Parts: sequence; structure tokens; C-alpha cells
Amino acid sequence: MQSGEVSAGLGLYMRRQAGSIPRYILEQAVTGLVGWVPTVVGIALRAIVYRLILRANGWAAIENGVRLRFASNIKLGHGAYLDARTYLHACPGGIEIGSGTLVMHGAILHVYNFRNLPGSGICIGRDSLIGEYNVLRGQGGIWIGNRVYTSPMVQMLAVDHVFDDPEASFVEQGITAKGIWIEDDVWIGAGAIVTDGVRIGRGSVIAAGAVVNQDVPAHTVVAGVPARIVRAVGDPRSIKPTEQIYY
Repeated sequence: MQSGEVSAGLGLYMRRQAGSIPRYILEQAVTGLVGWVPTVVGIALRAIVYRLILRANGWAAIENGVRLRFASNIKLGHGAYLDARTYLHACPGGIEIGSGTLVMHGAILHVYNFRNLPGSGICIGRDSLIGEYNVLRGQGGIWIGNRVYTSPMVQMLAVDHVFDDPEASFVEQGITAKGIWIEDDVWIGAGAIVTDGVRIGRGSVIAAGAVVNQDVPAHTVVAGVPARIVRAVGDPRSIKPTEQIYY
């Protein structure tokens, strides 16, 4: 490998880690210094020291082992929580997590905008929960409302490849990025996939394993591949009289 190739590769790597070389050095130094510290001691340290590299509106709790890139584009509301092994990559467009929202173990929030896409970003409202090992790809923008709960292994992919030309690789045909909107009070079941261009209406429920490729009206339950309406929220349910409900 030629020295020019090494230099180009290193430059590409740096541009995909932080806004500038000084920012890269600062962010790596801060996370290297206190990012590994366990227990509530580490959470307290990061609540103070991470203000050097990200924007916090109040106090946020960040566990050890959280990976942050383009941290200057990350905004955390008061009481937001990032569980261990979460990964936030907030290249231009940024990531905003509202007050009281929890991002659980292993979740990946990646804006992944290296093509100057105009709508990129991830914005999550207050008191929501992003479940374990969720993947959110925000090239076209993902907007999640308040009190939205996602179960483990949910994927929201605000991007799609063009593959219309059989004579060319899909890699050479570009992408589309329309965006995803999840309105307030939505519950998304485990393993569900939400594709680009979809809006899920307020108070809806997405069944486990569903693939949502079209808009979901408010207060409906959808299931299947592709997802179809199975009933409205509020229709009679087969709850046994002895079934215990907890609040």
C-alpha cells in the first residue's frame, strides 16, 4: 500500500469520526479518560465531563462503554439514559434524545449521512424507550414522538437502495431517503422493521416481527409481512376475567 493511500484512508476515517481533527482528539480524550469507569461513580463523572463534548439540557445518565461519534451533534434532555454498549453516530444532522428517554443496551443510532442528505438526523421525544439492540438508521431522518416504546431488535431504516438497472450494481445506482415518523404513544413489538417513507399514527401498536412498509393510521394494530391492519385499538379483546393487569 502506497503512503498516499494510507493518508487518504486515514483522512476518510477521521472525517467519519468527528467534525475536525481537534474535535476528534478532544472527544477521544474525554471518552478515554472517563468512558470506562463503572458504577454510579462513572455515571456521575460522565454527567459532568461529557458536557465538554456533547450538549446536555440538564443531567443525563451515561453508562460505561457507550460509544459516541460526532458527539458535538448529540443533544440529551434532562434524565435521558444511555445504557451500556449503545452506539450513537451523529454525523451532520445530529441526534436529539428527549427528557426521560431511555436507550437500552446495544442499541445503535446512526445518522450515517456522508452524502449531504438534507433531512438526515434522529430526534426522539420525551419519556420514550428504545429497546435492546434496536437499529435506527437516520439518513432520511427519523422523528419519534413522546412515550414511544420499542421492544428488542426493532429496526427503523430511513434509507433505501435503488436497484432498477439490471446491468449495474445497486452500489452504483444511488439511494433514496424519505424519512420515518413515529407519532406519540406508539408501541412497536420485538423484531419489527419500519422501512423508509413510513408514518405510524398516534397510539398505534405494531406486532412483533411485522414489516411496516406503508403508513399506519392512528389507533390501529398492524401485524404481518407486509404489515396489515388487524383491528383498531379499543376493539373488544379476549382478556380472561381473571387476567391480572399491572400499572
